[in-house]
Amino acid sequence: MESQVRGGTRWKRFAVVMVPSVAATAAIGVALAQGALAASFSVSGQEFKVSADELHGNGFTQYGAIDSGYTLSGEKVARPVAVSSFNDATIKKLCQSVVTPNIPLLGSVTLRLEAGDSSSKDQQVSAKNLFIDVSDLKANAEFHNIDIGVAAGDTGNPDKGGKGVGMKGGKEQANPYGFAQQAEKADLFGVRQTAWATTAGTFTLPKLHMSLSTDQKKAECY
Repeated sequence: MESQVRGGTRWKRFAVVMVPSVAATAAIGVALAQGALAASFSVSGQEFKVSADELHGNGFTQYGAIDSGYTLSGEKVARPVAVSSFNDATIKKLCQSVVTPNIPLLGSVTLRLEAGDSSSKDQQVSAKNLFIDVSDLKANAEFHNIDIGVAAGDTGNPDKGGKGVGMKGGKEQANPYGFAQQAEKADLFGVRQTAWATTAGTFTLPKLHMSLSTDQKKAECY
């Protein structure tokens, strides 16, 4: 992903290139787990997997968009995504894994992050202003007061092609006349998805565990 501005904060792409960034990743993870990092961030540059037992979100919006970014070889590409956004969300047993291939002497290495517990609400992952750029999603879902077919453009005047409520900024391009939907609340169970980016205003990760593995089949979330 190219540099993006979300929530007034500009971050260069947070690419998982293992060896040089593991220490920084761990530091950010610890800060998040302690609730110390309250700023927009993203994990992007490669497609990654996310799973969760449950996701409960308020202020749900989803719309089609195009993410621009680069392959590991440096080639610029455009990727179609469905952006799912939540004003706030709680997540039970979150898992996120990303595979970085062709590391010298090691081959493919998988970074896996796990957080949250199903035992009590205060041990669940929580996020505010959450955006997920999804390429594939499987879940059992329930939407409350859903409105399908809402234009993604400016809510006051769609002809302006402006950014509607719930849309993020930066390099992402959304079709102002394209398909979109919104709901007051969304409940997803047995979530399995692949995504290109995750962005949040704040992200709290209780019981965070990060691990690295060369066994891709065992290390990936699903």
